[in-house]
Formats: sequence, C-alpha cells, structure tokens
Amino acid sequence: MAEGKKNLLTRAGLNKLEKELHDLKVNRRQEIAEKIKEAREQGDLSENAEYDAAKDEQREIEERIVTIETLLKNAEVVDDAEEGTINIGCKVTLYDKEFEEEVVYHIVGSTEANSLQGKISNESPVGMALLHHKAGDDISVETQAGPIEYKVLKVERSNEE
Repeated sequence: MAEGKKNLLTRAGLNKLEKELHDLKVNRRQEIAEKIKEAREQGDLSENAEYDAAKDEQREIEERIVTIETLLKNAEVVDDAEEGTINIGCKVTLYDKEFEEEVVYHIVGSTEANSLQGKISNESPVGMALLHHKAGDDISVETQAGPIEYKVLKVERSNEE
C-alpha cells in the first residue's frame, strides 16, 4: 500500500475497520496467546502442530492489524456530498437500458469495494462515470465489453453499516 495515498472511506467503512482493529487487538490477541501457551505446555515444540498453527495465526493477526492501522492512518472520510449528487457514500438506483432492469450500487472507496454486495469503488469505470451526477441523468460507461447505458433513477445517502 502506497504511503501517503489517501484511502477514501464512508463513515460505515471507517467504523467497521475500527471495530475489526479493536477486536483483533483486544480479543484475538488474547485468544491466540492462550492457544500458544496451551501448545507450549504440551512439551516438544519441534513436532507440535498446534503450536505451529497458533504461531501462523498470530502472524496473520499481526499482519492484519498493521494493514488496518495503515488504512486508518491514511483514511479520509467522505460525508460532505451535495444532497442528491452521486458521491462516495451514496446508494444509487440505476436503470440498465440494455438489460431493461434496475440495479442498485453503493459507491464506496476502493478499500471497501465488494461487487458481491453491490459496493463499487469510486475508482471503478462505473463508479467514476456516476460521480457528481443526479437523478434523471443519462450516463454512458465505457467498459472493455463496450459502452453501458444507464439512467439514474434515485440517489440516496447510504446508511449502510
């Protein structure tokens, strides 16, 4: 992760990362310390699979803590979008003209993107094309498969946690 690069997050995304960090530091570190202690008490560490597994888990937890701390250190919460204008933190209902169906996206920063949950990054082709538009606007998104045509039906502030 590039140092100094701002990580744009929604308020919900920031809260989620802060909760995960707290859980890792307070609960998971304690749990793994107990597992390591119990494994040590079993004797010979050179052939102790539980000890090795616990140490691997400990390493993964510590790496995740560092990752989250770096994300939070460079986090910028985006909450100040003009009402009715698409920005990070918005839930957008679109009409897909080709498939003649409605689709709903949550516009989030790249660190929160998850297409399976309908969360698209402001840096993705669709996300970039949608930014700063309002309900009623027609939008064309250039993709590798060709242009996709949308009509913006509704723009709401997302209150998703």
